[in-house]
Amino acid sequence: MKMPQEMQLIDNSLLDQVVILTGAAGGIGSAIARTFHRLGARMLLADYDEQSVSRLALSLDPTGEQVLSIAYDASKPSDADAVVAKCIDRFGHIDHVVPAAAIFEDQPFATMTDAQWRRTMSINLDGVFYICRRSIPHIRSGGTIVTIASSAAHEGCSPEHVHYGASKGGVLAFTKSLARELSPNIRVNNVSPGTIDTPMVAELLRRSGDKWLSIIPAGRFGTGEEVGDAVAFLCSNASSYVMGQTIHVNGGSYMGG
Repeated sequence: MKMPQEMQLIDNSLLDQVVILTGAAGGIGSAIARTFHRLGARMLLADYDEQSVSRLALSLDPTGEQVLSIAYDASKPSDADAVVAKCIDRFGHIDHVVPAAAIFEDQPFATMTDAQWRRTMSINLDGVFYICRRSIPHIRSGGTIVTIASSAAHEGCSPEHVHYGASKGGVLAFTKSLARELSPNIRVNNVSPGTIDTPMVAELLRRSGDKWLSIIPAGRFGTGEEVGDAVAFLCSNASSYVMGQTIHVNGGSYMGG
């Protein structure tokens, strides 16, 4: 069976490309990692959960030649420095950056503390700035940055997640502004997942999964792999004329811009 031209472009253009992926041990992050590995990319996988990200890297590449891992706290600028330094030391350059590290914690706004607000913003938004700012000088021309926002950035978040919605709205604005500044040498785009069936939202789905499912035209929740495919497309030559845009991966639950 002949492969469609678009798929050939994705497969060929990511072979041996160097990718920094943060939040790699999470449900969406690990799916992105598996997608890029399948397409032949070389990766540095970074995550707060050092043991899980190490196991993921070893499962993809037991030799450690193509896939490395590193412990990483997105809220710490020094950890972003360490990620970039390790990537350059092993691979010599960067082609793509996917800052996927994020947290999603329940907290009613009426009782939200300054520390809870700051924790979410520091990981979900500051962390994107830290890793992008340090990576950009090493990204080769033609490379990409693909941020991960959320449907919450476009339509507001669920109750008890105001801090999450605000942080992801910031990621969306960051992406559009950075795209204007870095194009055409580095393309910057965004993927905004809807309700994806991962451990991060397991408690939300347990409490009100039927409610969320009822507003999804696709009739099901999404998978991490479906998000990974969208990220791979935006990193590939198949999206060479796509800049400052968002791909919504949400089963039709949000159809706005």
